[in-house]
Order: sequence, then C-alpha cells, then structure tokens
Amino acid sequence: KATFLRCLFLYDDDGYQSYCSICSSGDTLLICENPDCTRCYCFECVDTLVGPGTSGRVQAMSNWVCFLCLPFPRSGLLQRRRKWRGWLKAFCDRELGNAPEIYKTVPVWKRGPVRVLTLFGDIRNELTSLGFLENGPEPGRLKHLDDVTNVVRRDVEGWGPFDLLYGSTPRIGHACDHPPVWYLLQFHRLLQYARPRPARQQPFFWMFVDNLVLTQEDRTVATRFLEADPVTIQDVCGRTVQNAVHVWSNIPAVKSRHSALGSQEALSLLAQDRQRMKPPTQGPAELVKNCFLPLREYFKYFSTGLTSSL
Repeated sequence: KATFLRCLFLYDDDGYQSYCSICSSGDTLLICENPDCTRCYCFECVDTLVGPGTSGRVQAMSNWVCFLCLPFPRSGLLQRRRKWRGWLKAFCDRELGNAPEIYKTVPVWKRGPVRVLTLFGDIRNELTSLGFLENGPEPGRLKHLDDVTNVVRRDVEGWGPFDLLYGSTPRIGHACDHPPVWYLLQFHRLLQYARPRPARQQPFFWMFVDNLVLTQEDRTVATRFLEADPVTIQDVCGRTVQNAVHVWSNIPAVKSRHSALGSQEALSLLAQDRQRMKPPTQGPAELVKNCFLPLREYFKYFSTGLTSSL
C-alpha cells in the first residue's frame, strides 16, 4: 500500500509512468507504444492477469498497444474500470492526511490545448519543450504577468478560463520591488480568481515555487493558505546540491516524485552560497519541468523530440 501511494503518479523523463500501472512495482516494464498513452506493465502482472507467456509475446511484437488502449472491455482478468479514478481518490482520501486532487482523465479526442497563466516566473519554454505549447506565438494559450498589483477578478475571468496557474518567488540575488511573501499572497489571491466554478468540474492545476527566499514563517503561511504541504526539488551533481526549490502544488506527481521538505539548515547554507556565487545552471522552471508530464492525460500535446521518440 505504501509503495502504491508513493509511486502511482511517478513519471520518468520520457513521459511514461516509472512503475507498473497496475501494481506500482516491477523491474522490467512493457511500454505501450500508443503516443497518447503513458502506461507501463510489469511482466508479473501481465502474465498473471492476462495469461501465462503474454509478456514474452508482447516483447516479440513491434508497436505494441496496451490492453487498456484496445477497444475491448477485458483482457484475461485485466478489466477496464470506468470509475477507477473515483475509487482511487477515495482510497487516497482514506489513507493520506492531505490527499491530492485527482481528476478523471480526458479521452484523447476531447483533449484541448492547455491554457496557462504564469505569474512572476515564465514556463513557456518548458511547456513548449514538453509539447504542451506549439513553437511560436499562440494567442490564448499562455498569458504571463510580472506585476499583478492592479489585477482584479474581472481581469482574470476575462483572460480565462485557465487550466494551469504557475507562480514563483524571485531568485536569490535578483532585484525585486516587493518582499518575498508578497509573491505568495498575490499568487493565492489570483488562484481564487482562476479556479473554475465547482459546477464545471474541469481539471485545474496549480503550482507555486519558492526559490529559497521565504522564511520559515512565510512557508507556514503558504502551507495554510494553499492547503498543501511543500516538497523540495533538488539539482544534485554528485554529492553536491547545486540548486533547490520548495514547491506547493496539486499535481499528484509532485508529491510522489520528490522528497518531503529537506533539511532547513542545509537549504539555508545553499541559499547563502547562491548569494555569493554565479546563478545555477538549472533555473527554477527547469527544476520543476518534469512535474508537468502527468498533464498529458488531460491536455493536448504537440510533436516534440520527447513525443516523437515514444
């Protein structure tokens, strides 16, 4: 059970789930070659549920499409469950103190381009490299704001609706006109404006990134206001931490992919070092880039080096 909760939403850099989609385990995995699917299956589950020797036959095939992508309700004992996402959410709500929001996945033919609002930190390049945005200007897909002082609810509703809201504090050493906690409070304010009305029940995701500039008291406020616990995402070279950020998000992969909040003493030393050293090679948006991969199950994505290699 603990392994299932920890690994269920874990994705690798190629966009596929890191572990078996059935048991959240397995060493050698069979990967579905449908470009719109992210599922993998371990040999044990396939041979047990579909039939002995199935994994060997699948290995010998080229362009294998998995059981759940085929238009059949059942393959051996493996059966599609229409209410699986609802059952999964109930399970997480029961087992986890702070369960992630889990939305029903969107069929491929119903997926539209993701509509993004970014505050203070821009993630256009990262979303484009993942295939969520097309190269070049695409009006209405991503709107970026550096100053939201005079932005009111009417503005956000007029620009929207949005599917993803991203915000961050400034990097250490960057000049800014406001204290770090201002960026958190403004993000929280616009988050209330951007959320879809409950009756719409559309998938809506958000992420706030702290570049190690918030105080402990500020982070406590963030956890209370955003109703989510933070995790630490690190850029590690050998045994040295080159960069790190604190992240609050309702994207399930964020919690399963990364550790809980790291040692505050170690991160404080890193923040002090970053004030004296040149900027790290990976910026905050690059550090959190792969956390957006699970959104492929909800939104349209375009051809990239990532998707063309699947």
